[in-house]
Amino acid sequence: MEPMDIVGKSKEDASLPKATMTKIIKEMLPSDVRVARDAQDLLIECCVEFINLISSESNEVCNREDKRTIAPEHVLKALEDSLKGGKWSNGAEMTEEEAVAEQQRMFAEARARMNGGAVAPKQPDPDPSLES
Repeated sequence: MEPMDIVGKSKEDASLPKATMTKIIKEMLPSDVRVARDAQDLLIECCVEFINLISSESNEVCNREDKRTIAPEHVLKALEDSLKGGKWSNGAEMTEEEAVAEQQRMFAEARARMNGGAVAPKQPDPDPSLES
């Protein structure tokens, strides 16, 4: 038996309206930018996963308050708790500078793949004990 959600569909059936999501994607980007269908599908999957995560967190907040219906304040509290607790950070703490450097590295890798070039291997993190 498949796990069922509130509306009676299995978790695998959960999705967002593709036409609506495509319209939102197009509206958020400059008119000269096109998004591949695979990229759109991946973005929609990420949105569904985010909604599942925040729903689960909101339900936990709701249960802690002995409520049966998730209210907007439960969602906001779940977002605050998750960001403070680092639940979505994969356990890796980064400074803003490290995050920007990592983002730039990932952009460079993506550009290289897109242009058919070789991808430079990830540089090992410097050992903080060696820095002066």
